[in-house]
Parts: sequence; structure tokens; C-alpha cells
Amino acid sequence: GIEYIDSYVFNKVEYIRFNSTVGRFVGYTEHGVKNAEARNSDAGILGQEQGQLERFCKHNADIPYSAILDKT
Repeated sequence: GIEYIDSYVFNKVEYIRFNSTVGRFVGYTEHGVKNAEARNSDAGILGQEQGQLERFCKHNADIPYSAILDKT
């Protein structure tokens, strides 16, 4: 399967991440936890991230996959 991860890093420390398998933002620092709570409660932001798997990952994954199959 395909998994979409959107990480936010500041000073080389990941503080928040969206993971399509989890379907929500997860915070890894005190600041990140507060950001995750805010983003998870905003249906627009959460919906946009949740849609990235279909819009970006699955759409683009078909391109190299089909190119490999066409060459066999």
C-alpha cells in the first residue's frame, strides 16, 4: 500500500506529522501537540491532508508503475 506522510521540522526536530494511515496530525513536542490539536479540529485542513493520498500519491505512483510494466 501507499502511505502519505507530511512532516514539519524546525531546527532539525520534527514537531508535527500527518500520516495518512492514522488519518490525523500527531504532535511530537509541546508546540507540535498544540498544533496537531488545532489542525485536527479544522475540517478544511484535515480534509486537505487526507485527500493528498488520492490526489498526489496514488495518481503519481501509477506513472512509474505502468512504465515498469510496459517494459516487461
